[in-house]
Amino acid sequence: MRYHFIILLLMCSHLLSNNIVNHAQSSDTITIFAASSLTDAFGALKDAYIEQHPEVDILINFAGSSTLAAQLNAGAPADIFASANPKQMQVAVDDERINEDDIQIFATNQLVVVMPADNPANIMSLEDLANEGVLLVFAVPDVPIRVYTDELLKVLDSKFGDAFADRVLKNVVSEEANVRQVVARVALGEADAGIVYQTDIIGEVSEHVTTIPIDAALSPLATYPIAPLSDSPHLKLAEAFIEFVLSDEGQTILHGYGFCSPVIIEDELMPEVTPEVTSEPFDESEDKTTFCE
Repeated sequence: MRYHFIILLLMCSHLLSNNIVNHAQSSDTITIFAASSLTDAFGALKDAYIEQHPEVDILINFAGSSTLAAQLNAGAPADIFASANPKQMQVAVDDERINEDDIQIFATNQLVVVMPADNPANIMSLEDLANEGVLLVFAVPDVPIRVYTDELLKVLDSKFGDAFADRVLKNVVSEEANVRQVVARVALGEADAGIVYQTDIIGEVSEHVTTIPIDAALSPLATYPIAPLSDSPHLKLAEAFIEFVLSDEGQTILHGYGFCSPVIIEDELMPEVTPEVTSEPFDESEDKTTFCE
């Protein structure tokens, strides 16, 4: 049961990408290209939106943001792009698929270290990631989670010294196409640890992993931009969905899956947040102050 669930995570992004990019859109269907880390949250946003607007159909292509940006660059039809970092959104801007003025930040996210539930390498701290013999799985370069991971390693290298970042990178035995695949490999016990978003270990997969929160003063804050495609044939529908994502209802749904609302961040200041993760989406009535600023 555990094996089938995790293999499903590995297959999901690939299947959706192949099916949706080639899908012929109807007049009231919108196609969203969304980062893999948004899979559960955007599934819930889709359901909530369609319940209020049953005349609208929504197709979502989940993949690594760099993969999605490349698909858009190749001319893939879409109405909305939701990226896990501004860099890949800028790729779409440079390719003239997105108007820069239309970009809005709709969520933020935090990083955590994830290990198999039995923690075979006995990883108890960030410093342990550099221990000899530890098997790590990261995302491939340019995928947002890897960009954030590399930024974190630079900070930790300064903090711990002794070529910490190089020693961590020498322990990487696999590089995956997106963050969901990183989680799946760790949950299967094929690696001792990885670095993922806190939102990726909420839900059923949390039964198969354990985590170490990362001090927000050390970790980069993952920022999620969203925008309609400039050549969208359903621009008004796309704008309406984005408005829903940014609404109080949309933000409540995102909070339920571990995302934080957009915040203004000064260059030298990061919010002090200690992520807390549960096995289920958060109860909307619960206090989120321990999770989000």
